[in-house]
Amino acid sequence: MLDTCPVTIGDNVFFGPNCTIATPVHPFRWQERNMKKKSDGTVYDDEYGKPITIHSNCWIASNVVITGGVTIGEGCVIGAGSVVTRDIPPNSLAAGNPCRVIREITEEDSIKYKAELF
Repeated sequence: MLDTCPVTIGDNVFFGPNCTIATPVHPFRWQERNMKKKSDGTVYDDEYGKPITIHSNCWIASNVVITGGVTIGEGCVIGAGSVVTRDIPPNSLAAGNPCRVIREITEEDSIKYKAELF
């Protein structure tokens, strides 16, 4: 987690291994992105950040990257290897690069309907 501004994580959020949550944002133009020097000799860069919010009861699978400014709604599942660059609405199954909503998670997804698991 790299947090130059707030990262809010709700209750009962599961994370797989190798997830990245990164709030920093850098300018696209190299002239603005490169290091600069103040008159006293200290260096700085023009970095800013956007907050990330992950609501309760989400499952963030392995190797997911969540970028600054994103909100993931309650009850979401984010598929392995996804790069989340946009908000994900509540109760969504989302995956991909860039991450996109595949469908809503419903009662039919309950494991009680998956006899092959038991």
